[in-house]
Amino acid sequence: MVRESMMQPPAPGDENDVALRPKRIADMIGQREVIEVLQIAIDAAKKRDEPLGHVLFDGPPGLGKTTFATCIPRELDVPVQMASGPALKAPKDIIPYLTNLEDRSVLFIDEIHRLPKAVEEYLYTAMEDFRIDIVLGEGVSARTLNLQLKPFTLIGATTRAGMLSGPLRDRFQIREHLGFYTDSELTAIVRTNARKLDLAITDDAAEEIARRSRGTPRVANNRLLWVRDYALAKSDGRVTLDIVHRAMKMTGIDRLGLDRQDRKYLDTLIRVFGGGPAGIEAIAHTINVPSDTLVDEVEPFLLRSELIIRTTRGRCATPRAFEHLNVVPPAPSTGRDGQLPLFPES
Repeated sequence: MVRESMMQPPAPGDENDVALRPKRIADMIGQREVIEVLQIAIDAAKKRDEPLGHVLFDGPPGLGKTTFATCIPRELDVPVQMASGPALKAPKDIIPYLTNLEDRSVLFIDEIHRLPKAVEEYLYTAMEDFRIDIVLGEGVSARTLNLQLKPFTLIGATTRAGMLSGPLRDRFQIREHLGFYTDSELTAIVRTNARKLDLAITDDAAEEIARRSRGTPRVANNRLLWVRDYALAKSDGRVTLDIVHRAMKMTGIDRLGLDRQDRKYLDTLIRVFGGGPAGIEAIAHTINVPSDTLVDEVEPFLLRSELIIRTTRGRCATPRAFEHLNVVPPAPSTGRDGQLPLFPES
């Protein structure tokens, strides 16, 4: 049985997420190309009786990086230790993890791009030569202690692969990017997790939850849990299409998966700035939301949904955004310099 060593206990609300995660790679839905690569690497490592090569997963939050990291040790039947990049502030923080590793075991570091430079450099020899050098004492009396580590596999997960240094990134033999899921894949996930929750759900209700989940399994799970609670409180506990519509309306989630803040952004861009172009600071001040919140939380999905575009002059709403908000786009017109004006002429 795989033994897991967690740095911290699950935060409140995470228990459901852990319970709904697949336990084996074969149980995972979607990411087929990634799964095929991993299965070949795992089978080869078993046949060689050697540790799996170091693995790096990157991609947006909620797409399964941690799920893969917990499934791989089960496939290999080895222990796993779990750590978090921001918590490893100095080399002394990671030494216990490395020295306690068993032969061919797995060390998983989440948000690995947030490791300090000193800790990152400490991993170089650990990953390549399975050894670490510890300096004891200071000055002329200092001496170096060379510790040999048992061969292990490091699995890193990051949402910002570009922030990893080249030397660290190149030491991962397997690098996989996780993409967003299709509606059909999310529908299958919703149905599977509904069975785990012993929840009766109709096919069209599962499809509707999937459609409003932004291509992300974690969001789909959160939507499913909310709909379950709504069905228990407002109905007989059975999830139908009508229940989904009512539950989503209460939380402000529309048919594209946009929430109230997303629509407020679009409404401001269209109503106040005439569809753009408009600077992010101007939009942020208008709706009284920090600009970094808009850049990190709101804009990524609007850009991926082709509702806005970024230009050198600012953000602009697309025809699809006007259509979604049921607003007639302004007629295009040019100013004296031949450029589109910031606001449509009245």
